[in-house]
Amino acid sequence: MSGTELSWRNQGACNGLDPDVFFPDSEAAAEEAKAICNTCMVRASCLEHAIVVREKDGVWGGATERERRRIIRQRRRTA
Repeated sequence: MSGTELSWRNQGACNGLDPDVFFPDSEAAAEEAKAICNTCMVRASCLEHAIVVREKDGVWGGATERERRRIIRQRRRTA
């Protein structure tokens, strides 16, 4: 992906924060990251990126890997 396609990353509420927050050990531990994502103006772009590239780890766009899998399944059903 080009830098232009990922330019939203520089605007993320997570930019400059400890990455460990966004890679929690469990679904339950993801609440802090989700709270940060809820304030983010590029949340939708981040989530869409994670879905498109099938990001396996971490919280992206306010969704854990399990939640992103659920979104993908729902999209397949409605397609």
